[in-house]
Amino acid sequence: MRRPFAALIAAAVLAQCAPAQAESVVKLPAAAVDPAVKAKRAVAVLAGGCFWGVEGVFSNVKGVVSVESGYHGGSKATAEYDQTSSGTTGHAESVRIVYDPSVVSYGTLLRILFSVVADPTLKNRQGPDSGTQYRAAIVPMDAAQRQVATAYLAQIGKGHYFKAPIVVPVESYKGFYRAEAYHQDFMRLHPDNGYIRRWDAPKLAALKRLYPEWVRATPAP
Repeated sequence: MRRPFAALIAAAVLAQCAPAQAESVVKLPAAAVDPAVKAKRAVAVLAGGCFWGVEGVFSNVKGVVSVESGYHGGSKATAEYDQTSSGTTGHAESVRIVYDPSVVSYGTLLRILFSVVADPTLKNRQGPDSGTQYRAAIVPMDAAQRQVATAYLAQIGKGHYFKAPIVVPVESYKGFYRAEAYHQDFMRLHPDNGYIRRWDAPKLAALKRLYPEWVRATPAP
């Protein structure tokens, strides 16, 4: 991702010569298990590879109040980019989504995650990035979210929407640590970045194409 300078140059070249399409786009069904939540606000913690694109997509989803990029899975002491990039901290690049359950359900967030953001058949990698820090993962905040998560993974697995088995883990919450300021809202602030153009902008385009009914008029903060 944003590793050595040479990698940034390579990403910029790819942005110019590669087709503008998301790597894995599958229009998935709505979650069969997705009970209503009466609270006005709820939190979802999700991982789907580079957090730039995950944040960029979900900030454009109706019902989402805010999204922040950060780290989940390791300790507070190692929750910073240089250490997480080593792949030895247990952290995954993740996002913390605050949303209105009366507008968008947890199941819908998972549907969007695996339709246009992350390929659930890839283990410890997404797009051009590899390592445990780029794993896709669901991190339920309570028993109800865990029920929806496990049921949805089973549902899309049995439906054979993908050519390979689903390998996404459902992880226990260990604390979410906000990433450095320069990572926040990166996709919106740097639309011409080579990595964004090649790997993340196509995900947002896929959201707008597959689920126009879920697209906000303006991005959430």
